[in-house]
Amino acid sequence: MSTTATDIAREQAASKSPYRVVQRVILPLETDSDAIPLYVDAGASAIDVRRTDVNALWEGKDDAESSTNQSGESVRSSDFRGRFSTSVRPSARLSFGTYFNAFAASYWRRWTTVESVRLEVAVAGTGTLIVYRSNAKGAQQRVESVAIGGKATHVLDLPLKPFGDGGWYWFDLIGGAEGAVLQHAHWAVPDADGKRGRTSLAVTTFNRPDYCLRTIQDVWAAETIREVLDELIIVDQGTQNVVDEDGFDEVAAAMGGKLRIVRQGNIGGSGGFSRGMYETVQAGRSDYVILLDDDIVLEPESITRLVAFADFTRRPTLVGGHMFDMYNRSVLHTFGETLDPWRFQPRQAHEDMSLGHDLARSNLRTTPWLHRRADVDYNGWWMTLIPTSVIREIGLSLPLFIKWDDAEYSLRASKAGYPTVSLPGSAVWHISWLDKDDLVGWQAYFHERNRVIVTLLHSLYERGGRVIRESTYMDIKHLISMQYYSEQGRLQALRDVLKGPDHLHDIIGVRLGEIRKMTAEFTDAQLKPDVDAFPAPRRQKPRNKGRGVRLPSRITLGPWAAKTVLRQTVLPVKHQAKDNPQVLIPHQDARWWRLSQYDSAVVSNAEGTGASWYKRDPRKVRVMLTEALDLHRRLLAEWPRLRKQYQDAAPRLVSFEAWEETFRRNAVE
Repeated sequence: MSTTATDIAREQAASKSPYRVVQRVILPLETDSDAIPLYVDAGASAIDVRRTDVNALWEGKDDAESSTNQSGESVRSSDFRGRFSTSVRPSARLSFGTYFNAFAASYWRRWTTVESVRLEVAVAGTGTLIVYRSNAKGAQQRVESVAIGGKATHVLDLPLKPFGDGGWYWFDLIGGAEGAVLQHAHWAVPDADGKRGRTSLAVTTFNRPDYCLRTIQDVWAAETIREVLDELIIVDQGTQNVVDEDGFDEVAAAMGGKLRIVRQGNIGGSGGFSRGMYETVQAGRSDYVILLDDDIVLEPESITRLVAFADFTRRPTLVGGHMFDMYNRSVLHTFGETLDPWRFQPRQAHEDMSLGHDLARSNLRTTPWLHRRADVDYNGWWMTLIPTSVIREIGLSLPLFIKWDDAEYSLRASKAGYPTVSLPGSAVWHISWLDKDDLVGWQAYFHERNRVIVTLLHSLYERGGRVIRESTYMDIKHLISMQYYSEQGRLQALRDVLKGPDHLHDIIGVRLGEIRKMTAEFTDAQLKPDVDAFPAPRRQKPRNKGRGVRLPSRITLGPWAAKTVLRQTVLPVKHQAKDNPQVLIPHQDARWWRLSQYDSAVVSNAEGTGASWYKRDPRKVRVMLTEALDLHRRLLAEWPRLRKQYQDAAPRLVSFEAWEETFRRNAVE
C-alpha cells in the first residue's frame, strides 16, 4: 500500500515531535514525465567534481559539467509506489540528490534561524542508506552510512553550520539482496516557536482558462496545500473566463469558500497581482500571499515549502520559486537573477551559471555551480510569496501593466529591509523566455517605459548609469532592422516617462489597446500564418561573395554603424524590393546586423506561428531617429527632476487608495 500525505501527517502528530516537516521527499505526479530527473537519479555520482574540473581543462574540453552518470543504471518509473514511496531493486542505487529532494542547506543557514536539520527515512527491506553533503564548490562528501535490515525509521540530525556559502544535503538508497522500499522520507527542523503561517494564492489570468482550471485542480488535489491554504483567488481579466470551463463547477463546489473569482478589466500583471495582494490583505486572514502566473504547471509541494521557509526567516522575506521549461521539463530556465546596477538589466546571479540548464544531462550532483548559493535581487512573479505585513508597509505593485513590476517590488522591499530569496526545491513549469521575443512588438513599449521608470526610482547612479545610452542604441537597432512598429512603441514609452508619474494609473487600462491599434500602420506588425501569403522572394546576388553578413567587430562597429545609418536614411529603396521581399529570414537569424543589409525581408516570429514583411522606409527612419535622439536628450537633461518626481510619487502610486480607484474604473459588470 502506498503512503499518502494524510498517513504521514497522522504519524507525525502521533509522535508529538518538536520538529516541523519543511520538505517531504516526493516523486513525480506523472510517472511517465521527462521531469523524473528532477526527483530521483540512478547510480553513483559520476566523478568527484574537483577532479572533473581539472581533467576537463587538461583535456581541452569546453564543458566540465558534461560528465553524467556512468553506471548505466536508469530510473524505472514502474518502481514508484505513489507520491512518497518507491522500490529500490536489488543492487540498484537510487539517489535523492536532486532538485526537488536534496535539502538546500545553505539557504536555510543564511536566511533562517534554523541551525540544524533532521532527516527521517522510513524504509523496509535490506540495503544501505548513505547521507551526503556538498560544499559551495560542489565537492561531494559522505556524512554517514546506515545498514538497512527490516522495517525501520532512520533519524539523523545534521548541522547547518558548514554551509556558509553553499551546499546541499541528500541521501542515496542502495538495494540489498532483497531490495528495499522507501516508504517515505522528509527533512524537518526544530520548531520551538510553533509558528504555522497560512497563505492565500493569487492567480492572475487573461484568456487562458484551460491552464487556470488545471492550476485550481492541482492545488485542491494536493492534501498538503490544504493544511496552509486560506483562499485561492483567481483574478480573471479576460473575455474567455475560467468559470465557463468544463470541470470548473465541480472543483468550485469541492473547494467551497476557499475559491474566489474576481473579475476586472485587463490592467495587466501588475493590476492583477495588485488585486490579489489587495484582496488578501483586506480579508485579514493570511500571513502570506503567493502570486502565480496562469500559464504554468505547478509542482504543488512547492507551496508548502515556500510557506515553511517563510515561517523561519529571520525577518519578513519574499520567497520565490524557480522556473523550469514547460516544453522541456528537465530544463531549469534560471537559478537566480540580480540587476546589473550600471546597465540596469537582469543578469544571472553568478557568472558561471548556465541559462537553460538541462538537469537530465548534468544533474545536481555533477553541476558545481548549482551548489553555490545564489543571492538574488528579485524573483519573477510566476511564483513568489510575499508576507502580508510587507504589503501593508510598502504597498502594492507600481501600475506598470507588465514588465519590471516584480523587480521593482523586490527592490522597494529591500530598501525597507525585506530581502528576496529564490528557494531551490520550489518551482513551476512555464514557457521559457528563450521561446519568446518580447522585445519586439507591442511589449517593446512596456519594456522601455518600465525599465526607465524603475531606473529613475532605484538607480545608484546620478543619471541612471548606462541606461540612456543603451536605450539609444536599442532605438537604432530597431530602426536599421526595419522594426518600425516596435520603435513607435518605444517612442511613445519615452513620451509617457517625460509626462511624469501621475498618469500611470489613468492609462493602465487603455494604453495596450492604443498600441495594438497601431499595427494597421506598420507591415512589420502584421502577422500572417504562412510565408506563402507574401510574394515570393526575388533571387539576388549573394552578399559578400556568398560569405553572408556577420556581426561587426568592436573595431569596425563605428564605421559600420555610420555607413549603415547613412544608407538607411538616404539611399532610396530598390524598386523590386517594394513588390517582392529580397529574402526569407528565420527568427533565430533575424539579428540587427543582418536585417540592416536588406530593403525588404519576410521574417518569422519567435513562436513559429507566422511571419511579417519588413520593408525599409528611409523617411520613417529619419523621422523616428530624430525624435528618438531628441527624447533621449530631454531625458538626460531632465533626469534629476524626473527622478525626484517619480520617487516622491511612488508611495502614492502604490497605495491601497490609488489602486482602489483603478479597480473601480476597470470594474466588469
